[in-house]
Amino acid sequence: MSRFDVTLVGEANLDLVLYGLPTDLPLDRELVANGMALTLGGSPAITAHNLASLGSRAGFVTLASNDLFGAMCQRDLTTAGVDLSRVIRKTTTAGTGASILLQHTGYRRTLTFPGNTVDLRLEDLDLEYLSNAAHFHLSSYFLQKGLRKDVPRLLAHLKRAGLTISVDPNDDPLGQWGDSFFEILTFVDVLMPNEREVCEMMRESDADRAMRRLGKLMPLLVVKRGARGAVALRGDERLDSPSPDVETVDAIGAGDSFNAGFLHGFARRWPLDRCLQFGNLTGAFSTTAAGGVQAFRDRDQLDKFLSEHLKLKTPARRLEPKPRHSTAH
Repeated sequence: MSRFDVTLVGEANLDLVLYGLPTDLPLDRELVANGMALTLGGSPAITAHNLASLGSRAGFVTLASNDLFGAMCQRDLTTAGVDLSRVIRKTTTAGTGASILLQHTGYRRTLTFPGNTVDLRLEDLDLEYLSNAAHFHLSSYFLQKGLRKDVPRLLAHLKRAGLTISVDPNDDPLGQWGDSFFEILTFVDVLMPNEREVCEMMRESDADRAMRRLGKLMPLLVVKRGARGAVALRGDERLDSPSPDVETVDAIGAGDSFNAGFLHGFARRWPLDRCLQFGNLTGAFSTTAAGGVQAFRDRDQLDKFLSEHLKLKTPARRLEPKPRHSTAH
């Protein structure tokens, strides 16, 4: 039996969220927010935290700087039950990264300083530790500048060790989605972008057409669509799964929280429709508190939310296969 259900690699940063700022941000003015939250950030860190909160055995390899932000990140991850026994400590000039998120009604602005994220390299990783799991998840592909060129070697090693692999690419800040990203897909069992990312990477304005094209390249494509739930494409099969209605504080980290719920089930070999439903529940639950992990720190409320909504047994809607047309990327 593997030591972990899921292992992960990547950044643990802080998110500073500001609420109530005006839509227009004039220069040289002091703009006053009406609310603030400081929470654990970084896509892999949020996913690891919420996996552990759900009861999964999560092992996370991250680069930890000796600063206040780094200590706060490690504290929150450890409290959730994430294993940090292979945390990497080396001197970097950048320190722990941070994102400033300006939350507006219906959208947000994100300003990110990657910090030591760019200093993580393949030679830093304990591959035996990462291999001692049922599943491996990689996110923030485009922020991992030090690791990115060696991602194919990392994934090939984990594949040989028998793990299934998922990737959430997150945003490409340059909007290029180059060939190097598509090269890693040969090792990936589950690709987990959101709808906008699918359109950008396939150079399509129509989301359904983009999903059909990308789905032909993947054993399993899972696309997050916010309040509209998620779609899974596996061969000629398509499943649409709705998201529950909740009172939303913000959607920061909701995609990572969906990943945590989906992978919690996927690592246990749940049926695909159940994985989708559970991912939608955890993604929705994340939005009921500030940031990506705050809701999951209240275990009683988490258990209550999941129990109430699972009783509803809202099934994924299985659609008839649609004709596939060959379209080269």
